[in-house]
Amino acid sequence: MNAFRIVFVSFLVSEFVTCAADYFPAPDSAGGWRTAKDATQARELAAMDLSKLEQAWEFTQRCTQNGGLLVVRRGYLVFEKYFGRASRDANPDMASTGKAYTSIACGIMLREFRDKIPEGLDTKVFTEAFLPEGLPLDDVRRADITLGQLLCMTGGYNGEGQSPTAVVMGKAFPLKAVPGQNIRDLDTSSLRCAMWTNAGAGYSYSSPEPHIASMVLRRVTGMELQDYINERLARPMGWGAWGYCLHRGDFTMPHANGAGSIAVHATDALRFGYCLLREGRWGDRQLVPADYIAKCNQPSPYNPHCPFTLQFEQNSDGHVAGAPRDAFWKSGAG
Repeated sequence: MNAFRIVFVSFLVSEFVTCAADYFPAPDSAGGWRTAKDATQARELAAMDLSKLEQAWEFTQRCTQNGGLLVVRRGYLVFEKYFGRASRDANPDMASTGKAYTSIACGIMLREFRDKIPEGLDTKVFTEAFLPEGLPLDDVRRADITLGQLLCMTGGYNGEGQSPTAVVMGKAFPLKAVPGQNIRDLDTSSLRCAMWTNAGAGYSYSSPEPHIASMVLRRVTGMELQDYINERLARPMGWGAWGYCLHRGDFTMPHANGAGSIAVHATDALRFGYCLLREGRWGDRQLVPADYIAKCNQPSPYNPHCPFTLQFEQNSDGHVAGAPRDAFWKSGAG
């Protein structure tokens, strides 16, 4: 398989917010990001050392066949390079990176439709109101699963792949492999995936869980995940062409997979991250609730087991040496 990776990490840093307080990039079709054009400008405008970024670039090229590295600081695009089949206008399958977009869409939903889902992240979702497709329950433990647990992968669903792992209060151990998502019946296969424990009792990286969260979003908003993201995020920020990878051979999935496979331009992935760094603002609009974003880089009551919060890996425990404690990101294998 040809891997395609855009390396992208977001940091919440007060210096960034101060120095870029009033700047938001135009769409690429209207000029796009302001740029630092050489090493001097990178240093003076963004306090970045291009020689260090070149080292990161050399490392990135050794990690995958196709990809790119983009860096924005203080609102300046200081580094943008691609290799292999990658380019600014490419729409790669971003795989599990898409889980972060699902989470942010759910955060917007919780504010916009609070009257429909007043308990927010505490909502138990396996009910007629939110997941009638999941009834009757095939496992009574599903009745206790909350939206917050789905978004923190602590709903009790078995992890994916041939060597799934579970974590309970920081201690990891292997699980038995079980069938995961079936793209030809994505909703039902996600709902019925086996549980390894009670809701909240442990963490395991499970793609069905964020997809189930996206099913709740479809029910509450009355919109497809892709349409909701397009109206609430993509259009206000001025993204270029984007979508979800719905085609698998001769089969077209009827719904986007909330677990991943979003496909956006690299510079628009930066816009998404920049919006999060700006506490959900874009220009004079509050696109994403600031209080939801504030939870993403903190230990969560929905996941006391490991540093994974609302579909973001986060560094509150300092496990990534050299990275800020408030850093949060979502990796993917696209």
